[in-house]
Amino acid sequence: MDSHDTEDRSFEQEIALSEADYRLLVEQVQAAVFVIQKGRFLFVNPKLLELFGYTQEEMLGGMDPMLLCVPEHRDMVREQASARVAGVPGKAYEIECQRKNGERFGAQVWGARIFLSAQAADLVTLHDVSAIQAATRYAQQRVQLFRNAEELARIGSAEVDLVSGSVTLSSGMHAIFGIPQTEDSPDKDWLLAKVPPVERPYVQAISEGVSPDDVCEFQHRIVHADGSLRTVLHRVLAEADEDGKVVRTVTLLQDITLQRAAEQKLDKLANTDEITGLPNRNALTEYLDTKMREAARQGRQIAVLSVEIDRLKLVSESLGYAAGDQLLMEVGRRLQPQVSQDDLLAHFGSGEFLLVLAREETVDETLARGVAASLVDALSLPVAIGDNEIKVTCDIGISIYPVHGEDPEKLLQQAQAAMYRAHELGKNQICVFSSGMHSKAISRLAMESGLRRALERNEFELHFQPKLELVSGTVIGAEAFLEWNSPDGTLIPRSSYIRVAEETGLIVPIGEWVLRAACLQALEWQRAGHVMCRVAVNLSARQLQQPDLTQKIQKILIETGLDPRLLGLEITEGALMGESARIARILGDLKALGIEISLDDFGTGYSSLSYLRTLPIDVVKVDRSFVHDVTAASQDVSITRAIINMAHSLQMKVLAEGVETEGQLALLIANGCDQMQGYYFSGLLTADAMGALLRESKALPEHLLLRRTHQRTLLLVDDEDSIVSALRRLLRRDGYHIVTANSGAQGLQRLAENSVDVIVSDQRMPGMTGVEFLRRAKELYPDTVRMVLSGYTELQSITDAINEGAIYKFLTKPWDDERLRGHVAEAFTQKGMADDNRRLANAVLSANEELSAVNDRLQQLLTNQREQIHREESSLSVAREVLDHIPAAVIGVDLEGMVAFVNADAEALFGRNTALLGQDADEVLPADLRHVWRAADQSYHDVQLAGGTFRVVCRSVGGENHSRGRLLVLVPSSVT
Repeated sequence: MDSHDTEDRSFEQEIALSEADYRLLVEQVQAAVFVIQKGRFLFVNPKLLELFGYTQEEMLGGMDPMLLCVPEHRDMVREQASARVAGVPGKAYEIECQRKNGERFGAQVWGARIFLSAQAADLVTLHDVSAIQAATRYAQQRVQLFRNAEELARIGSAEVDLVSGSVTLSSGMHAIFGIPQTEDSPDKDWLLAKVPPVERPYVQAISEGVSPDDVCEFQHRIVHADGSLRTVLHRVLAEADEDGKVVRTVTLLQDITLQRAAEQKLDKLANTDEITGLPNRNALTEYLDTKMREAARQGRQIAVLSVEIDRLKLVSESLGYAAGDQLLMEVGRRLQPQVSQDDLLAHFGSGEFLLVLAREETVDETLARGVAASLVDALSLPVAIGDNEIKVTCDIGISIYPVHGEDPEKLLQQAQAAMYRAHELGKNQICVFSSGMHSKAISRLAMESGLRRALERNEFELHFQPKLELVSGTVIGAEAFLEWNSPDGTLIPRSSYIRVAEETGLIVPIGEWVLRAACLQALEWQRAGHVMCRVAVNLSARQLQQPDLTQKIQKILIETGLDPRLLGLEITEGALMGESARIARILGDLKALGIEISLDDFGTGYSSLSYLRTLPIDVVKVDRSFVHDVTAASQDVSITRAIINMAHSLQMKVLAEGVETEGQLALLIANGCDQMQGYYFSGLLTADAMGALLRESKALPEHLLLRRTHQRTLLLVDDEDSIVSALRRLLRRDGYHIVTANSGAQGLQRLAENSVDVIVSDQRMPGMTGVEFLRRAKELYPDTVRMVLSGYTELQSITDAINEGAIYKFLTKPWDDERLRGHVAEAFTQKGMADDNRRLANAVLSANEELSAVNDRLQQLLTNQREQIHREESSLSVAREVLDHIPAAVIGVDLEGMVAFVNADAEALFGRNTALLGQDADEVLPADLRHVWRAADQSYHDVQLAGGTFRVVCRSVGGENHSRGRLLVLVPSSVT
């Protein structure tokens, strides 16, 4: 026998393990080991006991092994154990286990079949893998977060191992290039293949030149899978080995295509005028600064032309701001061809264009004026805006670098100052800057600054001009005018600072101050006893453009406490034109508050009758240019009468502005004008002076108002005093109020001063024949009855006058007294019948208007009631839904004891087969519940219902004094 064999056997004998050794090994192993045979634990090691918290006695004492896993996994575990015992090779799998204390944890299980005592058994090894599972979940979450971050930030990453040549791309990198994820690894030059050929050398040079531990960042383009070019932000980080050799690179790409597009769009918006598409002030200022530096280096001159379009404001106010925008676009289109390659045309806004002349040759005054003249010529043809042709004029100011300024802002200011001077000189004027212009521009800027300070320092004051009603002759209100008390006492014309306020937009805050001050003043007069003194305030076109104008005015009325009926708003025709639907809606909302709406300066704008019908106007203010004296031409008077009749036909009152003489007032009264305002009665007054006028109850002279009292008035016109006296003696006995005149001109004056019914005129009079006089009388006072009394017959002219309706009858001299009296009486009868017919027509019209107003109010009332019913139905529906969803049974009983409401819980409590709704409460409610219902003491009672105890309370709906029924609420006692 070999000595080595002897030694091996000796060693084996020395190290042979006993049974106790094997048991020790199993007990000390750091894995749970157990044996199951015939559904019972046969062996458990200490680790299993430690892991699950059971004692050995519990486990070996007949405990079901399935208790080690959660109930939802037990069927699967049984199937695995049965398969292993049957001889199927075991495999590892994961389950969720449950400790004795109910705590759950993840475990990995592996089992194998063994035979003990010649019977199959299941040897199971179990490891707690809950920590591994948690780490795995955390890692998966991190991976998902990384993927989400890549997707949201449009980022992709790639790792290149330069030693092995392997390349790893993230999912985000695949998304950036639009390529599918595959298991194939790309080569290290994969990125360059996706870069446009023209940019590859640039990208390759930067990527390969990166230093270790240094981040390189640059931008370039890539080719997407769909063929489009994308812009990416490229970052590269290189890692080196101990020898400093780069062995690994990490590349990050971020798709910034949308960002770059947004930046370009923002840059365009920041430097482009939205309306014209031309460069704006910011772009022009930068360009001018660059060109001025170049000109300074090269010793050249450049020029700036400031071009202002004159009629933009009128077009915007008359035809709407969309029309103004259209005009600006057309102006920009016409000016652009006059600009050379090195020039820049920009729009600063509000119709001001700026042109920089920066050419290779020096730009002198002659060249600048020539370009300016070409701009004027380019705008010479009218611009079509809708159905209107607008004649465009402009004002051009010129400044030259370096003569007039050495920085961009200074040069622009000088060009604008020259433009303001050109504006003062007239239309289509061109001015080159001079030192005197600067002071005027500064003066205008000072006025703007002063207006801003005036609001803060309360330097404004309101003056008032009375408005009078022409039937009673009394003051019914006043128009408010803004006055500026400048600190230095300088008298500033209202038109100048109002124009600056409108151009700068200060008219909006100033207008709000005027509204508030006027409301406070009207309230003061009301408290002094002048209850119907309405104060009117002018609204500018810019104020009408405010979307919240109605809310602002309503807020001022609420804050001041003024009755809206004591406030009037006046709007010019120009401010009303354009955006008619929106303006009509705004004015309608203001009128609905009770505010009076007046159309100011009527006749000076473009408003048509059809347009006026759509607007809620109360008063038409006739411009002073239509207020004429009795000596005015008949055509002018006819226009005024037509305006008055037109306004009355639209149920609008008429106020005449600028009444300065008694003759003007008399003619207006004769033509049915309702109100007046002007220096004939009073000029502008301070608030104190206006208050004094109201206290004195100052009114129009009585002799002007007597004409409104009905009298049978006869006008006798003859150049012979004896004839006039004889006619007066003859006709006085018939009770007429007789007025006389000795000429046609004097007759017209008497007609203006008196409400004449019948006219008897001589034919042959100096200066104006009787027929000519009666023709004028017919035009001015068509309701009069006109007769000729003459001894001379000019048949043709008299016949023509009769045919025209200017003469009612022709009577001859000498006359028969009785026949003449009869003719005059017949004329008065004819006049009376005509007056009666007109009164009847007016009464019918008035009744129709009142009926229409009543119908409108009824319709509005009906609409309001419908809306109220709809709101109540909605509220009822919501209330019912709420009651149906509260966790309590609710039963409603009306005053007659009928069940009027049952919610879902109540139906469920009493059973679907028990009909409660519509039944008598005494018949369907249990006795205990009836007791609570009748008591209605608002206290809680315990009631037994449907095998349970409920807390029940009964309360009145609407309160005890106005009860509309009672409500029973049942809540299970377990809830309370």
